[in-house]
Amino acid sequence: MAKVARFHSFGGPEVMQIDDVAVGDPGAGEVRIRVGAMGLNRVETMVRSGAYGEVALPSKLGYEAAGIIEALGPGTSGWAVGERVAVLFGLPMDVYGTYGEQILYPADMLVRVPDGMSLAQAAASWMQYGTAYALIDLGQIKAGDHVVINAASSSVGLAAIQIANDHKAVPIAVTRGRGKAGALLAHGAAHVIVSNEEDVPARIREITGGAGAQIAFDAVAGSALAGLLSAMAPRGVVIVYGMLGGYAFEMQLAALMGANLALHGFSANRLIEVPADRARVIAYIERGLASGALTPVIDRTFDLSEIAEAHRYLESNMQFGKIVVITASAEE
Repeated sequence: MAKVARFHSFGGPEVMQIDDVAVGDPGAGEVRIRVGAMGLNRVETMVRSGAYGEVALPSKLGYEAAGIIEALGPGTSGWAVGERVAVLFGLPMDVYGTYGEQILYPADMLVRVPDGMSLAQAAASWMQYGTAYALIDLGQIKAGDHVVINAASSSVGLAAIQIANDHKAVPIAVTRGRGKAGALLAHGAAHVIVSNEEDVPARIREITGGAGAQIAFDAVAGSALAGLLSAMAPRGVVIVYGMLGGYAFEMQLAALMGANLALHGFSANRLIEVPADRARVIAYIERGLASGALTPVIDRTFDLSEIAEAHRYLESNMQFGKIVVITASAEE
C-alpha cells in the first residue's frame, strides 16, 4: 500500500486527505514510479474546488512528479528500473494524478532527471517551463520583444521571465504588491509594474515608448484583460493561460480588430499531445536546464502529509516560485 493524497468531496484545502492505496503493477507501456517530489499547480486547486466540473470521487490530483522507476509494464522499452525520471504534464489527473508515494505513468511521457539535479528541482521544472513555452510556440518570441508577464512571481511567471531573457526579449513583470518587486528584478525582470498601485496599460505604453508590447502572457484574464489588450503593439499576441481574475471579460472589438491582435487561449497539453511537438519542448527545456538559462525557483517544500496546508499556502499567493511536496524518497 502507498500513501496517496486524494479528495473525496469538492471544497477547500481541508478536503485533501491521505489514503492508503494499492497502486498495483504497471500496464502495457507504463512504469511504476517511487515518487520523491511533486510540484503543485494552481489548476489542481481549481479541480479540487469543483471549478472544472464533476469528476469521479474520490479523485487523484497532480500534473508533476519526479522519482525512481521501480517496475516496467509489459512491452515497455527504453527505460530501466532504478532510473531517475520526471513526468510530463497534461494527462488526466483523475487517472494519472501524481500526488502519492507511488504512481503509474505512461513511459512515453517521461524524461530523465540529469545527474546533479535533485528530484525536487525536477518536479519543479516541467509544467512551468512547458507552460511558458507558449511564448515560443504561440508568441514566436524574438530579441527585443517587450513581453508582459502577469502573476509574475508564480512558478510559470518566473519561467516566462527566464525564457524571455533566453531570447533576449524584454520581460515586463506585473505583480499585485510592492513586496515582490525587488525579487522580480533580481530574478531577471527588466521592469516591474505593481498593479495595485499603477495603471498597468499606461505603464506598459510608457515602458515601450508608446509602441505597446509585442507579447502578453496572461494568467489573470477577467476584467483586466481588456486593458491589457489596449496596451499591445499592432499585430501583438496575447496568450491567456489562466483565469485568476475571473472567467469572463468584456471589451470593444475595435481595439482588437484595429490593431490586428491575436488573442489565444492556451492549455499546455497542446504541447505534449503530438510526439514531434513534445520532442521540441523537451529538447528546449533540457538545453535550458543544462546551460542554466532555465533554473527552477523553489519557494517552499511540504511533506506529503501536509498536502492540505500546501494547498492552503498555494492559494494564499504568498509564494515566490514553485511549491514542492516531498516524500521519504526525495533524496534518492
